[in-house]
Amino acid sequence: MDISAPVHAGSPVFPGDTAYSQQWCATIAPGCPVNVSAITLSPHVGSHADAPLHYDAEGPAIGAVALDAFIGPCRVIHAIGAGPLITWEHIAHAAQNLPPRVLVRTYERMPVDRWDGALAAYAPETVERLADLGVVLIGIDTASIDPAESKALPSHQVIRRRGLRVLENLVLDAVPEGDYELIALPLKFTTADASPVRAVLRALG
Repeated sequence: MDISAPVHAGSPVFPGDTAYSQQWCATIAPGCPVNVSAITLSPHVGSHADAPLHYDAEGPAIGAVALDAFIGPCRVIHAIGAGPLITWEHIAHAAQNLPPRVLVRTYERMPVDRWDGALAAYAPETVERLADLGVVLIGIDTASIDPAESKALPSHQVIRRRGLRVLENLVLDAVPEGDYELIALPLKFTTADASPVRAVLRALG
């Protein structure tokens, strides 16, 4: 199952962030055998992995982050309509014997065509408890694990301190609650604060 958000000129971005744009540098024509484009975008457009550099001035760029957290067993947990913060009570029903990766679905239908300033986010205490249980990656179907208006980014600071990885803007609309294999590898951008991912889930076994 492809759980990646579509990326195009209309993809929503955080207010003030760089939207996706594309220009054609070459097009197929007599004397030119290929189409070649140039793209401009924030690495936070669409489904993406944050690098520690995003929330830690001394943190590594995404190209220096090990890939092991981004591939392996995961659990999708439904907390549809939960918010503004996802507390432990919203996910406790599916928190037994957790695999190392947890993705939380909060939308009935993820708004791939508009910005949602009222997005649901993780309560930092929830992230702490997941880390205590051995979770190494958390994901969500909203644009941030912190509220859109937050300046302190407490949940990002928990993952900084606990060494977790994060995926944001996943599309979990069609994904039943349960366990899967996650594959969501970031690009090897050597100086970037995030990277787009093509996130997929596969059935286990």
